[in-house]
Amino acid sequence: MAKQPTILITGGAGFIGSHLVRLMVNKYPGYHIVNLDALTYAGNLENLTDIEAAPNYTFVKGDITDAQQMQSLFAEWSFDGVIHLAAESHVDRSISNPMSFIETNIVGTVILLNAARAHWGDFSGKRFYHVSTDEVYGSLGETGFFTEDTAYDPRSPYSASKASSDHLVRAYHHTYGLPIVISNCSNNYGPYQFPEKLLPLMINNIRNNKPLPVYGDGQYTRDWLWVEDHASAIDQVYHQGQDGQTYNIGGNNEWKNIDLVHQLCDVMDQLLGRPDGTSRELITFVKDRPGHDRRYAIDATKIKNELGWEPAVQAEEGLRKTAAWYLANTEWLERVTSGAYQAYYDKQYQPQ
Repeated sequence: MAKQPTILITGGAGFIGSHLVRLMVNKYPGYHIVNLDALTYAGNLENLTDIEAAPNYTFVKGDITDAQQMQSLFAEWSFDGVIHLAAESHVDRSISNPMSFIETNIVGTVILLNAARAHWGDFSGKRFYHVSTDEVYGSLGETGFFTEDTAYDPRSPYSASKASSDHLVRAYHHTYGLPIVISNCSNNYGPYQFPEKLLPLMINNIRNNKPLPVYGDGQYTRDWLWVEDHASAIDQVYHQGQDGQTYNIGGNNEWKNIDLVHQLCDVMDQLLGRPDGTSRELITFVKDRPGHDRRYAIDATKIKNELGWEPAVQAEEGLRKTAAWYLANTEWLERVTSGAYQAYYDKQYQPQ
């Protein structure tokens, strides 16, 4: 009888990770999905209450920077694949505390690579998938798009740490033959996102009639990717991508920050039954972030042509779905903003 494929998903209690874990557990009942998360501030097991009792799902609390634990984990589970999302990911936090980004995003990735290399033997049937960001490419001018061949030019400690981890994953492929794939995605949005990020922060502030802080002149441009679209793309890259290749994943949704916030304000006014323009009055321009990249835009032609993936949700629909979800899940939002969600692990997973 063939062994049940076992896949390690790191950072699976985070925003993108929890959507991917849910998709994989539900779509592949013949797989066993092991969710490894350190449960730092952005990891929330309440994101996964709907699948936590699934027979093909196991949660492990652990830190990718703990080399001994990673070696033990690989020895115990004999993973067939790794999908690596665990990372420090907030640019503002990287500016105030770069070392935590170096330790998690660079050192932690190398520790995982070493564990995979040590336990996978001839690498047959194995895959190490590193999930990264478009921020490694730096900043675009008014025109053009990031492609898989764009030179790296990271501008923040966060993007520099992710660029370094990308290079290390490729180095393990070229030096040791480790079977790898990498993807670089644009800004994700949707349900379960930690409210330090732009859209949930704005939604929560609008709910509470608080100021809506917009950096600089608000003209910074980003491509926005519905998080469930991203999860489906990761699924396809993991199963169909070619070893050693990189795939850019974008939403085909370029928005200036101020235009996106205006659109969100109008949606929130409709959903909350407020007069048009009420929420826009809360917009407050604040001092710009150091080293703020002006524009990101993804060319996702390669993943479309080679793997047949395209985003299904456009920004106007996604914004409304996002706002409606947070308004319908105010208890989740309040537990996250208060920190109460962090007690869930002790309640559900620790011996009583």
